[in-house]
Amino acid sequence: MRAALLESGRTPLQIVDDIAVRDPGPGEVVVRVQHCGICHSDLTIVDSEAPAPVPVVLGHEAAGTVQAVGAGVRTVSPGDHVVLVAVAPCGHCYWCVRGEPTCCQEARSFMSGRLPDGSTSLSRGGQPVYRGLGVGGFGELVLTTGNAVVKIDDDVPLEVAAVIGCAVQTGIGAVLNTARVEEGATVLVMGLGGIGISVVQGARLAGASRIIVSDPVAERRDLAAKFGATDALDPAEHDVVAACHRITRFGVDYAFDAAGSARLLEAGLSATRTGGTTVSVGAPSAEETMTIAPAVRLLVEEKKLVGCLYGSGNATREVPRILSMWRRGVVDLESMISFQRPLVEINDGFADLRAGRGIRTVLSL
Repeated sequence: MRAALLESGRTPLQIVDDIAVRDPGPGEVVVRVQHCGICHSDLTIVDSEAPAPVPVVLGHEAAGTVQAVGAGVRTVSPGDHVVLVAVAPCGHCYWCVRGEPTCCQEARSFMSGRLPDGSTSLSRGGQPVYRGLGVGGFGELVLTTGNAVVKIDDDVPLEVAAVIGCAVQTGIGAVLNTARVEEGATVLVMGLGGIGISVVQGARLAGASRIIVSDPVAERRDLAAKFGATDALDPAEHDVVAACHRITRFGVDYAFDAAGSARLLEAGLSATRTGGTTVSVGAPSAEETMTIAPAVRLLVEEKKLVGCLYGSGNATREVPRILSMWRRGVVDLESMISFQRPLVEINDGFADLRAGRGIRTVLSL
């Protein structure tokens, strides 16, 4: 198949056409990818000093059509339209039965670049090629497990469905599942890419009374108002922490780092009120560390710092729920897509992401 291949960190992705995909085994599915979004998590891997195993096909925010199924697959059939799932829980392990699907150890095989059985399903010249972040959506074909696809109705545009695969599911889930923001709460969202805008939409759905956003890009701040933001701050001109305390009197109830920055997590802890919650939603690079100073503030101020992987949800439930909200007009998916590019322009899409241009670039394969 043709795919965009990362052969080493901090280099452009190469378009190649000689990656082999094995046939599906029992319980496996092959999907022909039509569209895949470029996520900040992909950029983190590309730009990291300690990248994922290479060579790797990145891309995990994808939608397409089922091409083939292995024995025992009953949830989808060839021809079905599906959203691909990066973090696919097994449904029966210690964590799954406790309602913590994104903590499932089988689901966390996405970080290894391999399927749960240890294989990669991809090869080039007889050597393994890894699946970036559990999918490998920057390639024409994805072989994955049957529980890692969610069937959708044929009338849902696949470029629109793709953004649910990560950005929308993660951002809305961070609000509704991880933080469980209550009606009337005050919220700070730092970073207004695909995930940040989705956090804004989630906060609006939850009935937050103030949704304060912070991003250095004026265009993104302006767009955030369309999605529900009530106050916009330029971090280059405003002290975001001081502004949050001024606007809310006590500090915000919830702060979300949607950019993936240890510095923003530290700011979130300062911007939240006593008893407030800071949520790590974006993916910081592996080299970053954060400081809580003094550490005793977590005790005396009862502040909470929590992680959110993939919206702390199960995609089998979340994808239909978000599509239902989209059909009712309470979630805007189309406006999330700023650019559509062919696969050969993938490096231009990454350049847009680095520069903060637009919200989401969706590739056509």
